[in-house]
Amino acid sequence: MSTPADASPGRTPHRPGRRPEWAGRNYVLLTAATVVTNLGTHGALIATTWAVFESGGDAGDVGLVAMARFLPLVLFLLVGGAVADRIPRHRVMVAANVLNCVSQAVFAVLVLTGEAQIWQMMILTGLCGTGQAFFNPAAEGMLLSTVTGEQASRAFAVYRMAMHGASIGGAALGGALVAFVGPGWVLVIDAVAFALAGGLRAFLDVSGIPDRAPGGGLFADLRDGWREFVGRPWLWSIVAQFSVVVGLIGAVEAVFGPMVARDELGGARPWGIALAAYGAGTVAGAVLMARWKPRRMLFVGTLCVFPIALPSAALAVPLDVVGLTAAMFVSGVAIEVFGVSWMTTMHQEIPEEKLSRVSAYDWFGSTALLPLTTALAGPAESAFGRSEALWGAAALMTLVTALVLLVPDVRNMTRRPRSGKPGGTPPVPETALSGTGAGTAGSPDTEGALRRNG
Repeated sequence: MSTPADASPGRTPHRPGRRPEWAGRNYVLLTAATVVTNLGTHGALIATTWAVFESGGDAGDVGLVAMARFLPLVLFLLVGGAVADRIPRHRVMVAANVLNCVSQAVFAVLVLTGEAQIWQMMILTGLCGTGQAFFNPAAEGMLLSTVTGEQASRAFAVYRMAMHGASIGGAALGGALVAFVGPGWVLVIDAVAFALAGGLRAFLDVSGIPDRAPGGGLFADLRDGWREFVGRPWLWSIVAQFSVVVGLIGAVEAVFGPMVARDELGGARPWGIALAAYGAGTVAGAVLMARWKPRRMLFVGTLCVFPIALPSAALAVPLDVVGLTAAMFVSGVAIEVFGVSWMTTMHQEIPEEKLSRVSAYDWFGSTALLPLTTALAGPAESAFGRSEALWGAAALMTLVTALVLLVPDVRNMTRRPRSGKPGGTPPVPETALSGTGAGTAGSPDTEGALRRNG
């Protein structure tokens, strides 16, 4: 099941004084493209909210536009994962980037001309969500296929460090540009970023990735991915947890955060600073994880989910900009410890040829409630009050995180020494395979953790 480290796709022999052995051509291209898209996207998220405000929309309209983005993301994720395991993943990624580029360009034109209406925004953000539904499983599968060997955890940490570093710049720049030149030009920047990133991803080399045996069709692939998913208690339990956590974070960041910033903190710029602080926290967390390899990854990662509730609590008070920024920074550090651990677990436990399918079920479960929570954010504010809704979100995040610690695999799974291609499970003692799905034994000899992006 293993291949030499220098035979993996996109890898080059290590030379003293040059980039690390694990940072091959594909890895560099994937990282560079992700930096470009994150610079644009994190500014565009702020711009979209303020475009709704400028068109006369309220919290309910912000929630509807956010829902329009998340709904197709949820609906098409499973299909996107199956497609990405059947055809070259880089083609799926480039096609998704093209769709995102076109939809954001049209959105920008409508905003700049003052013609944007809520229904148009919903359609265009829906197209963007559709692109992401196909892009996310393909991108995760491509990255996990690119990295091999004992340095996988460090490679994922450096990748996420670059990704979140771009998030800092994108959020800070986006908030400032929305305040000074308006949201339309920020959307233009996002469209250009998708075009550049698609060009970079078109040069990915997939010649070294093993050919996948033809399956029994799209639905057979989906059934196979489902069996892989439900056979791992650590996987489905944490995905169920994050269905709630991500849904609530989506409502907080897409609706409540901008509303509190507008009404209590002075506008888009303070919210951009807070998002940038979150990005800074993720970079700090990635630096930490580049050196720290906790043995019980899932347990440590899950403990680090508790601080994710801090921003909701800070907005509920609400704290001033300094307090909110501190809460966002701590949350960023914590989620990055969790995120690197999760990617390392997926790399360790899931066969390479099934990475995108399993990732699709992960993404689907984790984002399933986003359309509902973002659409209900406005009505919840009206029914219970903004502060009460935010306190409720913080309490619910804490509760589901505590519950997932009851799963034995989450507490006991451990890191295994390994080499070779991702997903190739090395031999383990027969006693370690009793009672659970392959590669996720309920003994102290296996491990896992969770990825979530900002």
